[in-house]
Amino acid sequence: MKQYNNSKEINHDLKRLRLERQIAWEEIKGLKGDFKESIQPYNWFGPILSSAKQYGILYFIRLLFKKKK
Repeated sequence: MKQYNNSKEINHDLKRLRLERQIAWEEIKGLKGDFKESIQPYNWFGPILSSAKQYGILYFIRLLFKKKK
C-alpha cells in the first residue's frame, strides 16, 4: 500500500485514477458502438452474397457436366 506524505500527493493520484477511469469508459463505449455496427443486417449482405455466388457457380458447373453425359 502506498504511503502518502501530504494531501497534494493524494489529490494527484485521485486525479490520475479519475482520468484512467474516464479513458476506460470511453473505450468501452467505443467497443459497444463497434459491436452494434457489426451486427447490423446490412453488414451481412456481403458474406451472404459471396457464399451464394460460390454456390451458384458450383451448381452451374455441376449442371454443365450432367448435361454432357
